[in-house]
Amino acid sequence: METIGVIGIGNMGSGLAKNLMKAGYTVNGHDLLAARLEEFVEMGGVAATSAADVGKSASAVFIMVMNGDQAKAVIFGNNDGDDGLISTMKPGGAILLTATIHAKEAIEISGQLQGSGLELIDAPVSGGRPGAHGGTLTLMASAPDAVMQKWHPVLNAVSGTIHHVGQEAGVGQTVKGCLQSLIGSIFSATFEASVLAAKAGVDADALYNVFSTSAAGCGITNTALGNVIDRKFQDTGSHISTMYKDLTISMDLARQHGVPLFTAATAMQLFQAGITRHPDADNQTVAKITEEIVGVQLARKPV
Repeated sequence: METIGVIGIGNMGSGLAKNLMKAGYTVNGHDLLAARLEEFVEMGGVAATSAADVGKSASAVFIMVMNGDQAKAVIFGNNDGDDGLISTMKPGGAILLTATIHAKEAIEISGQLQGSGLELIDAPVSGGRPGAHGGTLTLMASAPDAVMQKWHPVLNAVSGTIHHVGQEAGVGQTVKGCLQSLIGSIFSATFEASVLAAKAGVDADALYNVFSTSAAGCGITNTALGNVIDRKFQDTGSHISTMYKDLTISMDLARQHGVPLFTAATAMQLFQAGITRHPDADNQTVAKITEEIVGVQLARKPV
């Protein structure tokens, strides 16, 4: 039975692991938090002591960490003397970079892997915790055709839709940066609209019913508005730190290419306010920023 690795077993990585096991793979995983590893083992995974330990048995490894520095440490080792995947994975193996990082960092990783015999697929994902656990993630994958074909069964085990967006590392992250500029803007507009409705005396359920069945209705709008009116601001699988980080990546990409992103810039500042005031909450806590300014909030009527 082929072994696949997962490094970073949080909301997203645990979903990857779950669906890889469902597809018949043995899953070897590592996370810095002991509680996550315990849950992973209870799920049926094999706990590894380090990234290098994962690489000893895995033919391919999903990297689902928070940022580029963490991804580099996992792959190449760190200054504390911990070895990375490159020291233990066999030539012909693949590193599946599903974390969202800067495109330039993915390019740097690709360059450092030259001569190692390891293949890289730059494949950030979209779909959040529900998509990760439901096996319906959208992948924006960038790698040569032959590499994509070789590892398609593994990618398919965790994804509902695989888009082959380019041949070189960095293209996947670039597409993700564009996507997050749109998603962040939708979030922010939804949150502001909820406060406008509250101030104007609109019924929460009426607003949700209209939004969700209109042209503006989509998974992001519906979920975000639903969480706001249900006053769910934590443990929804969409921690504010992730979206905030992604928006900073989008803005860096825009600055690199000289493109003004007026709406996404506003979204980033709203998320900056949200994470500053409510650092342990989820995306929809951004609605509280405008709610506090206006002095109203939108909530369902008690049944």
